[in-house]
Amino acid sequence: MPIKYLSREELDDVKYNNCIAESKQALLYGYTWYLDIVCDNWDVLVLGDYVAVMPVPWRKKHGIKYVYQPLWVLQLGIFSMKKNVDELEFVTALKTRYKFVELRLNTGNSLDKLTSKSYVNQFQYLDLNDSHQQISKNFNRNRKRELKKAVQANLIEKWNDSPENLVTLFKNNVGRRLKSITEKDYKILLSLLETCIANEVGELLSIYDENQKLVASGFFLFHKKTVTELVCATDLNNRTNGANTFLIDRALFNYQKNYNIFDFGGSSIKTIANYYESFGATTYQYLFLKVNRLPFLLRLFKS
Repeated sequence: MPIKYLSREELDDVKYNNCIAESKQALLYGYTWYLDIVCDNWDVLVLGDYVAVMPVPWRKKHGIKYVYQPLWVLQLGIFSMKKNVDELEFVTALKTRYKFVELRLNTGNSLDKLTSKSYVNQFQYLDLNDSHQQISKNFNRNRKRELKKAVQANLIEKWNDSPENLVTLFKNNVGRRLKSITEKDYKILLSLLETCIANEVGELLSIYDENQKLVASGFFLFHKKTVTELVCATDLNNRTNGANTFLIDRALFNYQKNYNIFDFGGSSIKTIANYYESFGATTYQYLFLKVNRLPFLLRLFKS
C-alpha cells in the first residue's frame, strides 16, 4: 500500500480519527481537534485507506517549510491499526518531503534501527493498579516530608478551577524561565484547556494556601485508561509548603479509582525525572526525530 501525503483540507476526519482511536499507539494529541488548536499548520502521511497515519506539523520560515514539535503536544509519531506496518517507510517519506525535521515520536513506535538522526527522550509514568495507600507508601522520604508540610500549611485542593488561573501562574513562574514561549502560545494553551474541559477529556486541579493564594495548579488529560499531567505550575516564591507534591498526591488519590496509568508528562532533564521517580514512577523512552539536510549556510535558519 502506498503512503500518500494529504493536506489538512484533504483529510477525511472520520477515517483519520478512527485510525487514531483504534491504533495501538492511540494518544489524545493525535486527534484532529487537538492538532487544529495547537499547530500552526499540519498535514498527514496516510497509508492506504487510513490503515496508519503520521501527523506532520509544519511551519514556513524564509520560504522554507519545516516540521516542528508543537508546544502542548507530548508525543506524536506514527499511529497504526495493524502490527506489521513499516514505520521506517513513514520516516523516509517525511524526509523525502522535508529537509528539516524536529518531531517527537511515541512510545508505540519501535524504530530501533531508525538512523543516527533519532535521539532518545524520556517520560515517567506510575502504575495506578494499587490502592492510593500502597502508592503513597512508595513515595520517597522527601515526598512524604513535603506532604507533612502541606498538611501543616493547611493547603486546600480546588477542582475545576478557572483555566485562566493556571495559565497566569504558569506564565508568571515557569514562563519567566522559558523565554521562547510567546503570548500566542499562552492563548493556544488557554483555548486547549477550555476545549478539553468542554469535551470532558481534561480536568484542572488547583492548590490554595490558607490565605486563598494560588500556590500550585495542574491540568490532567484523560484518554482510555491513562491520565496525563499536561501542564503544571507552582508559585516559585512559595515553595516551602509542599504544594506541588500535594497537587500530585491529590491527583493520584482522585484518579487511582478509575485509571490504570498516571503519566507525568515526562522529562529527560535529570532533576525533573528524579522528582517524578520519587513518587514511585518508572522511566520509559521514546524517540525524537531530528533531520537537517539544509545547505550548510542555511543550517542555522531557525536561530
